[in-house]
Amino acid sequence: MKKQQPNLDAQQIDRIIEMAWEDRTPFDAIQDQFGLKEQDVISLMRREMKASSFRMWRARVQGRKTKHRKSRSAAVDRFKCSRQRGISNNKVSKR
Repeated sequence: MKKQQPNLDAQQIDRIIEMAWEDRTPFDAIQDQFGLKEQDVISLMRREMKASSFRMWRARVQGRKTKHRKSRSAAVDRFKCSRQRGISNNKVSKR
Protein backbone atom coordinates (compact mmCIF):
# COMPACT_ATOMS: atom_id res chain seq x y z
CA MET A 1 0.00 0.00 0.00
CA LYS A 2 1.54 3.28 -1.13
CA LYS A 3 1.42 6.27 1.22
CA GLN A 4 -0.41 9.23 -0.25
CA GLN A 5 1.74 12.34 -0.67
CA PRO A 6 0.49 15.58 0.87
CA ASN A 7 -1.05 18.08 -1.54
CA LEU A 8 1.50 20.83 -2.03
CA ASP A 9 0.91 24.17 -3.69
CA ALA A 10 3.47 25.91 -5.90
CA GLN A 11 4.80 28.05 -3.02
CA GLN A 12 5.37 24.98 -0.83
CA ILE A 13 7.11 23.13 -3.67
CA ASP A 14 9.39 26.14 -4.24
CA ARG A 15 10.24 26.22 -0.52
CA ILE A 16 11.01 22.49 -0.45
CA ILE A 17 13.33 22.89 -3.45
CA GLU A 18 15.01 25.85 -1.77
CA MET A 19 15.46 23.89 1.48
CA ALA A 20 16.82 20.88 -0.43
CA TRP A 21 19.49 23.08 -2.08
CA GLU A 22 20.55 24.62 1.24
CA ASP A 23 23.56 22.82 2.69
CA ARG A 24 22.61 23.25 6.33
CA THR A 25 18.95 22.21 6.04
CA PRO A 26 18.64 18.50 6.85
CA PHE A 27 16.09 16.28 5.13
CA ASP A 28 14.58 15.79 8.61
CA ALA A 29 13.60 19.48 8.69
CA ILE A 30 11.77 19.08 5.38
CA GLN A 31 10.03 15.99 6.73
CA ASP A 32 9.03 17.81 9.93
CA GLN A 33 7.65 20.79 8.04
CA PHE A 34 6.11 19.17 4.95
CA GLY A 35 5.81 15.46 5.74
CA LEU A 36 8.12 14.37 2.91
CA LYS A 37 10.82 11.77 3.55
CA GLU A 38 14.20 12.00 1.85
CA GLN A 39 13.10 9.70 -1.00
CA ASP A 40 9.98 11.83 -1.52
CA VAL A 41 12.13 14.96 -1.74
CA ILE A 42 14.38 13.26 -4.30
CA SER A 43 11.31 12.31 -6.37
CA LEU A 44 9.95 15.87 -6.14
CA MET A 45 13.30 17.33 -7.19
CA ARG A 46 13.51 14.90 -10.13
CA ARG A 47 9.98 15.86 -11.22
CA GLU A 48 10.29 19.64 -10.77
CA MET A 49 13.82 20.31 -12.04
CA LYS A 50 15.57 20.04 -15.37
CA ALA A 51 17.50 16.79 -15.68
CA SER A 52 20.88 18.55 -15.61
CA SER A 53 19.92 20.57 -12.51
CA PHE A 54 18.71 17.43 -10.77
CA ARG A 55 21.99 15.61 -11.51
CA MET A 56 23.96 18.61 -10.19
CA TRP A 57 21.85 18.67 -7.00
CA ARG A 58 22.21 14.90 -6.44
CA ALA A 59 25.98 15.09 -6.87
CA ARG A 60 26.09 17.97 -4.39
CA VAL A 61 23.85 16.31 -1.77
CA GLN A 62 25.19 12.77 -2.04
CA GLY A 63 27.17 12.01 1.08
CA ARG A 64 26.85 15.54 2.50
CA LYS A 65 26.86 15.14 6.27
CA THR A 66 24.92 18.33 6.96
CA LYS A 67 21.87 16.99 5.11
CA HIS A 68 21.32 14.30 7.76
CA ARG A 69 20.94 15.24 11.43
CA LYS A 70 22.51 12.00 12.66
CA SER A 71 25.65 12.59 10.57
CA ARG A 72 26.13 16.23 11.58
CA SER A 73 28.93 17.35 13.80
CA ALA A 74 28.03 18.95 17.11
CA ALA A 75 29.11 22.33 15.72
CA VAL A 76 26.15 22.37 13.32
CA ASP A 77 23.31 22.50 15.78
CA ARG A 78 20.71 24.56 13.94
CA PHE A 79 19.72 26.10 10.65
CA LYS A 80 18.84 29.71 9.98
CA CYS A 81 17.94 30.96 6.54
CA SER A 82 18.64 34.63 5.77
CA ARG A 83 15.02 34.96 4.58
CA GLN A 84 13.44 32.91 7.39
CA ARG A 85 11.66 35.94 8.84
CA GLY A 86 9.91 36.60 5.52
CA ILE A 87 9.07 32.94 5.00
CA SER A 88 7.49 32.46 8.41
CA ASN A 89 5.82 35.91 8.29
CA ASN A 90 7.45 36.69 11.63
CA LYS A 91 7.31 40.46 12.03
CA VAL A 92 9.48 40.54 15.16
CA SER A 93 13.21 40.52 14.56
CA LYS A 94 15.02 38.06 16.81
CA ARG A 95 18.55 39.38 17.13
